[in-house]
Amino acid sequence: MKSFNYVITDPQGIHARPAGILVKECAKFASKIEIEKDGKKADAKRILGVMGLGVKQGMEITVSADGEDEDAAIAAVEEFLKANL
Repeated sequence: MKSFNYVITDPQGIHARPAGILVKECAKFASKIEIEKDGKKADAKRILGVMGLGVKQGMEITVSADGEDEDAAIAAVEEFLKANL
């Protein structure tokens, strides 16, 4: 299992458009990918779960991946977050 922490810099937090793109990015991988905020976890492949976390600017999230392609999944999600959120 691989994981990393990330602080959201987007003024709107994780809102609908980037959340939808993030879900599509995560769906490319076989690994289970989760986003955690304040002890609450969500499946990163489900938009309602991601939006339900209510992540705002300045909040720290933990992204974890577990599975056969976890290294590639973590790298892709981290790159996406840095570029978009």
